[in-house]
Amino acid sequence: PCPLCCPQLEGLCSFLQLSTCPEHLLVHFCSWLLALTPNLSYTSAAILAEQLFLRRVLSLTQLPSRHLMAALASFCSKYSQPFCQVLVAAVLREPREGTEQTKLVCDLVEECLEPDCVRLVLSQVLEMPLSEKLLPVVQAVLGRQVRGPPSLFQEVLPPELFDLLVLTLCRQAPAFAMSLNYAKLVTAVLTMYQSQVS
Repeated sequence: PCPLCCPQLEGLCSFLQLSTCPEHLLVHFCSWLLALTPNLSYTSAAILAEQLFLRRVLSLTQLPSRHLMAALASFCSKYSQPFCQVLVAAVLREPREGTEQTKLVCDLVEECLEPDCVRLVLSQVLEMPLSEKLLPVVQAVLGRQVRGPPSLFQEVLPPELFDLLVLTLCRQAPAFAMSLNYAKLVTAVLTMYQSQVS
């Protein structure tokens, strides 16, 4: 675990101005973090995920730069659980529509996160009322399975989570009567999982 306690780490992040450092330096810093041994503790990684990325991601008004995407991908390749609990959860809870933020989460689901973290993201989505903002994230989870190996269904969507997804889609259908994204999502579920949906 990291030898620094939480207040010390937060103070160090503030002193180094990590939340506002140039994005090309952020890539180098994340590469350095990945080389650290032993690995950071869960709490330390969560603090760093918040300090390094949260403000940047929530303030996006356009698609993230390649430097920011590289830093995000680098960090979540090793510390994906705290990354999802801190950053992805905050993006999903953000009341604004946040097209750029939603697209970023979809890209991470499709390209960067391990199957257990893809499952975690879907669990986070299903803990809150569905919205137009959240529908593409669920679609990204399903799209990830299409490109994955045959066993990915069991890894990403265990039966209880799949059942919750179907139940949520059914219960909230009236709110999306005019939604093209909802229609696409339901069609994808029915197409991919005909044998599981009665």
